[in-house]
Amino acid sequence: MEAYIYVLSVNGLIFLLSLIFYFFPPKKINNFYGYRTHKSMLNQDVWDYSNTLFNKSLLIYSVICFVAAMLLTYFNPEQMQSWIPMGLLLLTILVCVIKTEQGIKQNFDENGKRKK
Repeated sequence: MEAYIYVLSVNGLIFLLSLIFYFFPPKKINNFYGYRTHKSMLNQDVWDYSNTLFNKSLLIYSVICFVAAMLLTYFNPEQMQSWIPMGLLLLTILVCVIKTEQGIKQNFDENGKRKK
């Protein structure tokens, strides 16, 4: 049972946060809440785009991560008390950040203006 609690606390928490970010995205550029990188904070248009893209990606990949971790726990609970749930969490965040930065680079120039 401890393996399920571990997976729920690690992967379940990122899933809960992805729901919060998805349903309550930040409205204005701020230093506290949202997807905050130098590129994403250039102007309001980049901010809105990057937060929308990151929140959608995080929701999708956190669901996949959570389901995978629960299935792995079901089949091999002893192994799931190790680094695997945390590794899945870090992989989820890394994929979301890379996808968002690529999206910003494809749609905006260095000054934050939309490419045509």
